[in-house]
Amino acid sequence: MGTFCVKRAFKYRFYPSDAQVAELSRTFGCVRKVYNLGLAARAEAWAVGGRRVNYEQTSAMLTAWKRTEELAYLAEVSCVPLQQALRHLQSAFAGFWGKRAKYPRFKSKRKSRASAEYTRNAFRYADGRLSLAKMAEPLDVVWSRPLPAGAKPTTVTVSRDSAGRWFVSLLCEDTPAPLPRTTNAVGIDAGLTALVTLSTGEKIANPKHERKDRSRLAKAQRALSRKEKGSENRAKARTRVARIHARITDRRQDHLHKLTTRLVRENQTLVIEDLTVRNMIKNHRLASAISDAGWRELRSMLEYKTAWYGRQLIVVDRWFPSTHLCSACGALAERMPLNVREWTCDTCGTTHDRDANAAINLLAAGLAATACGAGVRPQGESSSLPGQRAVKQEVPPVRVGISSR
Repeated sequence: MGTFCVKRAFKYRFYPSDAQVAELSRTFGCVRKVYNLGLAARAEAWAVGGRRVNYEQTSAMLTAWKRTEELAYLAEVSCVPLQQALRHLQSAFAGFWGKRAKYPRFKSKRKSRASAEYTRNAFRYADGRLSLAKMAEPLDVVWSRPLPAGAKPTTVTVSRDSAGRWFVSLLCEDTPAPLPRTTNAVGIDAGLTALVTLSTGEKIANPKHERKDRSRLAKAQRALSRKEKGSENRAKARTRVARIHARITDRRQDHLHKLTTRLVRENQTLVIEDLTVRNMIKNHRLASAISDAGWRELRSMLEYKTAWYGRQLIVVDRWFPSTHLCSACGALAERMPLNVREWTCDTCGTTHDRDANAAINLLAAGLAATACGAGVRPQGESSSLPGQRAVKQEVPPVRVGISSR
């Protein structure tokens, strides 16, 4: 597989000066205001005359807004992030019209992500120093990893998370070097007791990061609820809650990155299941555990890492009965309640670990699909077993504790 160029975002933490904090905070506020004004103008045009407003028209509106006394402050910040906000609004509507996303929502000062995007004519990067428009000094960036040799960032996105941390993300073109080819193939079954079970029999424990910090989080949330709304103490308490959430998220992503990188390095072919996480979290008894496991992030990381490094990722149809199928003789068990972690095949007498058996079946199905080109696809019902529907992904009410499914 030949090399190819991809766009990669390199994210770093930085520590702004007081002047930079003031400038960036103003920019965030103006970006949010312009986005909301553009969204309101588009909604009004459609409601009144059934007319669609495009990016060029909202860009002309921005020029007019800056000339008004009420919105004159929009001219005090760099115009590039404001134009980018309107482009993002255009992309949001394109997703809505294409039925890929919901109707765009207004940005909130407290709930929405505070960010601003700068294109090449609004920043300068040279010799490890990054300077943004309207700023006299470069940002104090912690360069925790080097950019690709000769990289020239195309866009720079500055953001502040709810915990008060500042980040800068540089989008660069890069050419990942494919990993040495190997003959290894692995089936990966996602769960909750074990985060993943491999077809080799290995089980990777679920760190359960949210559960470990649940008592700290609950204490911080109780303290937040006691603070008077609108007070400085409430703002401080909200930041303490956000820091705990950030700690949980950071630890989860770090673990998933290490796990997926290891799996991609060791195996040429990886087979996973097309889990419908959006539907599964509707079960309120399992929603918290499923969200904490990060199955969606796990799949996303496997998708782009296999593409980068010349590996193959196969996604098995969600209705494939990997749990119900005996990996030894191929017999199909009729019922498999979630609390059953081991079962014995009535046909051949083989005793199976539920998750390990599922991983073996996933690998076999994925390899068969590669060879035959049928029976495995990311959406819809499998045609390999007519009349049979797997219930493993249907998450019925839990009767015995928290299952690993």
